[in-house]
Amino acid sequence: MTELIPAPRSATAGSGEVRLTHHSRLRADTATQGVAGWLGAALRQATGLPLREGREIDDAEGGIALRLDPGLAPEEYRLVSDGSGVLVEGGSAAGVFWGAQTLRQLLGPDAYRRAPLDRDRAWSVPHLTIEDAPRFPWRGLMLDVARHFMPKEGVLRYLDLMAAHKLNVFHFHLTDDQGWRIEIERHPRLTEIGSWRARTKTGHRASPLWEDKPHGGYYTRDDIREIVAYAAERHITVVPEIDVPGHSQAAIAAYPELGNTDVIDTTSLSVWDTWGINPNVLAPTDNTLRFYEGVFEEVLELFPSEFVHVGGDECPKDQWRRSETAQARIRELGLADEDELQSWFIKHFDAWLSARGRRLIGWDEILEGGLAEGAAVSSWRGYAGGVAAARAGHDVVMCPEQQVYLDHRQDPGPEEPVPIGWVRTLEDVYRFEPVPPELTPEEARHVLGTQANLWTEVMEDHARVDYQAFPRLAAFAEVAWSTLPAPAERDFAGFRRRMAAHYGRLDALGVAYRPPAGPLPWQRRPGVLGRPIDGPPPHR
Repeated sequence: MTELIPAPRSATAGSGEVRLTHHSRLRADTATQGVAGWLGAALRQATGLPLREGREIDDAEGGIALRLDPGLAPEEYRLVSDGSGVLVEGGSAAGVFWGAQTLRQLLGPDAYRRAPLDRDRAWSVPHLTIEDAPRFPWRGLMLDVARHFMPKEGVLRYLDLMAAHKLNVFHFHLTDDQGWRIEIERHPRLTEIGSWRARTKTGHRASPLWEDKPHGGYYTRDDIREIVAYAAERHITVVPEIDVPGHSQAAIAAYPELGNTDVIDTTSLSVWDTWGINPNVLAPTDNTLRFYEGVFEEVLELFPSEFVHVGGDECPKDQWRRSETAQARIRELGLADEDELQSWFIKHFDAWLSARGRRLIGWDEILEGGLAEGAAVSSWRGYAGGVAAARAGHDVVMCPEQQVYLDHRQDPGPEEPVPIGWVRTLEDVYRFEPVPPELTPEEARHVLGTQANLWTEVMEDHARVDYQAFPRLAAFAEVAWSTLPAPAERDFAGFRRRMAAHYGRLDALGVAYRPPAGPLPWQRRPGVLGRPIDGPPPHR
């Protein structure tokens, strides 16, 4: 009947249907006008129906009504389709919006098209009652646009795909060794120099193949404002990531004084053209701190999110060990070692962000040398970092590489394009459990939610991103939204049956997903070296 993804908390069938016609209206109260604007635009282009809007919702016969119900939690909704029409109620505009997404699914795959296929076709919603609410407040997707740049239109498209799956946090990975993607007015060389590289490694870093043409791009401040506003209309929060103190060669190439100049000739560095962990890290100097404070000042102007991600991962300490400047700072601060120096670096920005009403979040390496007070952790190297952080009273987003890194291959077959990491099938992702069982109920309350990560070293365009993301992102969305049984008890056969309908929605949206039978000929990348890891991934 419903074939909904993510699965709702409850759905009770009725015995008829609501027919939408040229006379049907879309009614909203003041608080839900924004949702009505989105829903009306989406359905008008797909159906060709006028769906005239109105403020009054007392007479919704044959139409759609949207309103708030203060008795519901903020993201909770209730959808009732009966003889008087379709009513979507939510505890906030966000709840109503998620209910509107469910309504769109109920109308069928063609409701996702941008123009009607048949202006005379009938559109109907079955009589039913759906009550639904998310399990987690953080249901995230991280998109890396530093390794391969995704133009603005592609980002907006991914926000639509997230909204269709009730995901609500877009982690925007904007800087890395291979490119700086956000305009910073006071430091123009970050984009003049740092936003493009001369060539790009094709495949894994051990591959002999190169794409010998420049690659680059960045988002202007107005682009960022548009992306943030577009996301907000879809009740998605954009969390920016500016990497420090590692993953910073693009910034050092633009401003060599940011690097460890007493160890290497930083003026010889260019934006990195290959993959892996880069030894060139930021110098722990006052000049570096002031520079990045300026960067973050502009970032805070553009992103209203509570959290700001500072990376903090994969920061090799060799240059700091050899740098007299870094060693002098360790002595000056009375630190034990280079791990504590990184902790000092992160704690500085934790305090700086806290003073401005924001919260720092970083990858689980920020635990090394002492966790910054008030910081939250993205637990990526497994569950252990998240467990340690939660037990210490810090909030956690669970995104373990072994489970929800969607750049990892989907099948062990030889035709899988550029095979990276462990095999993570659709069923594997569906059986992922974000909350480690060893946490007590009190500790588990620090698990804000979960996030799937799309690292784009081997994803050169949006079609490759689609292939790695889908259909697994649909399974992940259900894990993040729905209250499911224990992993072994989950009804994957039922999910796979619902996916049969959902593929039609993805087709209408133009998503180049991995077909259940395996990659299509043009989705393969024969001869491009990957980095497959054999055997099952470690669970912790």
